[in-house]
Order: sequence, then C-alpha cells, then structure tokens
Amino acid sequence: MTLHRNFTIAAMLAFSASLALAQSTNKTVALAVPPLATLPPPSIPKDNPNTPAKEELGKKLFWESRLSGNGSMPCVSCHLPNLGWGDGGAISRGYPGTKHWRNSQTILNSAYYNKLFWEGNVTSLEGQAPAAAEGAVAGNGDSSVMEMRLRFIPEYVDAFLKVFGTEWPRINDAWRAIAAYQRTVVTDAKQVPFDRWLAGDKKALTESQQRGMTLFNGKANCIQCHNGALVSDQKFYRLGLPEHPGFRDDPLLQITHRWEHYQKGVPEGQYRNAPTDFGLYYQTKNPKDIGKFRTPSLRELKYTAPYMHNGVFTTLAEVVDFYNAGGGKDADKSPLLQPLGLSSAEKIDLIGFLEALSMDKPLLHDDPKLPGDYKPLAPIKK
Repeated sequence: MTLHRNFTIAAMLAFSASLALAQSTNKTVALAVPPLATLPPPSIPKDNPNTPAKEELGKKLFWESRLSGNGSMPCVSCHLPNLGWGDGGAISRGYPGTKHWRNSQTILNSAYYNKLFWEGNVTSLEGQAPAAAEGAVAGNGDSSVMEMRLRFIPEYVDAFLKVFGTEWPRINDAWRAIAAYQRTVVTDAKQVPFDRWLAGDKKALTESQQRGMTLFNGKANCIQCHNGALVSDQKFYRLGLPEHPGFRDDPLLQITHRWEHYQKGVPEGQYRNAPTDFGLYYQTKNPKDIGKFRTPSLRELKYTAPYMHNGVFTTLAEVVDFYNAGGGKDADKSPLLQPLGLSSAEKIDLIGFLEALSMDKPLLHDDPKLPGDYKPLAPIKK
C-alpha cells in the first residue's frame, strides 16, 4: 500500500508540473480529470477469490478448444500472447463459416475495466468469458455441451474438485476460473518507463517522451479521456471513425453486420441497411448513443495494434494524425474532438510518450499442457 501511495503522489506531482508548464505556454489544458498513475493490484471479487490452483485451471481453460462450438475456438484463438493478447487483425477472425465484425480487444489489463467489450455490454470478467465462448460469431459454444466435455476428462474432474469442491465440472465455475486467470494478465509497472519515471527514476523517460507527456496533458488534450491509472475514463464517445472497407465488399462481413443489428434488437429499417456499427446504442437504444464506443486503455499500445473498434488504424502515427485533425467528419462526433495543430516534431514526441506507457518487453505466457482426450472404458462383457 505504501508503494502504491508513493506512486500516486508522484503521479499527482507529475501532472501538476505538466499542467504548470502547459499553462505557462498558453496551451489548452483539460481540468478536473484524474492524473495518470500507476496501476494498483487488480480488485478481486469476494465471490471469486484468486488462488494459484484456480489461476492454473483458468489458464488451461483459456487455451481449451473444447470450450467452443466445434472445438476450434478457445479464448486464446482471438487473444494470443504474442499478438498483444489480441489476434493481430483489423477485424477478429470469427467462428468458422462466419466473420466477426469488430477488432479483437486485448485482454491485457481487462481486470481493471468496469465494462467489457467495445459497447460495454458486460460488467465483469466472469460475464465476459461466457459471452465470448457462446457468442454466435465468436466461440459459438453451447454451455451444456461444453460442460459435458469437461466432465468426461478425469484431469478436469480432479481440478474442479480441488478448486471448487464440486463433484463434476460446472460451466459457471469454468468461467470463474478463466476470469481469475485473466486477472493475472496485467502490466508490470517495473517494466514500464512511465511508471518507473513516476516512481522517481527521472532517466526512465527521454527528453522527447517528457515533452510528449506535456503535450498529452496539455495541447493534445489526451488526458481528457485517457486518464487515471488505466489511462482510460471508461466512458463512451463517437469519434467519426472511417468505416472498415470490408463491410462494403465482403459478403460474410455484411451478413454478420446485419445479423448483429437484428439480434441486438434494432428496427427492421436499420438492420436491413446496417449503415454502421451502432456501438453503445445496442445497449441503451438511445439515438444519441449511436456510434459511441468505450475509451480503450492506452497501456501496452506498442503491442496491441491495430487500433479502434474496427481496426482501421495500423500505427500510432495514424491514430495521432486522426486526432490532430479533430477526429472524423461526422457531424455528431464528440465536441471534445477539435483540431490540435500539432507539428511534426510534436507528433513524434507524443508518440514517444504513448510508447512509454508500454512494458519494455511484451507480456508472454507459455502454452499450458492440456489434458488429453478422454477414452471411455471398453464395454463390460457379459
């Protein structure tokens, strides 16, 4: 707790210094937002405490292909450690025979979000796991079938008994184990230049990155939405992003787009045309929320390209250019988006600071050894 308090104090001092510098140069400064800080340990729900055995089981289940419809879509198929815990594509691969319709968000630091998925439709990792495994264009699994597959594997029967005290594996406990494992997929502050700088190592950031931090807190106004320890306010905004081109010329993407509109309950005139991804609107049915998506964390950006809900930007330079122009041309975009007037040198400084929010090396986990296929006993001869 003392270490975290020192980090927080350092973060406040850093923000104050950046604020003063920006004000002294007459830059526009965002006020009344939390300063950047180092992530504390993730909050653990009382009804699903982490234990080493549960984390070990959850890791196996995260890699377990039996937790999908046809045995080909484990969690890790769309969240690979060596691809920033996403899948590296603009649009996620989707269940065989279909295509997904959004970028596969990294699960790095997902333990800190209060709402999961781009439209915030679940509120816990325990809810996120089944939503993905059972989603028709994701895992497409049936809960009773997936549970029965686990029950036929003696190693899983033993593991669930040890972790949960149940005679047989239960699918809800599988999701709880996966959630416990995902709470271990988090940033290590000791490996992050910015966090080391907050802790007092003033050599951790280059002069360019420090100028980028001043821009982040001031002229570029990134801090307005990307603030706090997670570097996200976890709110929803419409940015006026360009559409992913695949939705104009890929039949499978068009089918998925219309089906998603339909199954999320939008009126017929909208789902037949499916002009765009409505985002938060699917949850609220408020027209003012059309096209709004949750602010992603800026931590680990070095390893989690491409960016945005539809993966339209492949580099941080493209992202910075988009915001520097004041976002897209959408008339209903957030009023927070205004042209920034960043110079080429300032863009380089800002990108350097954004990269300093990532660990020196990507977080990788080795593939676990999974139980073999269960072979039933030979029938008893009479």
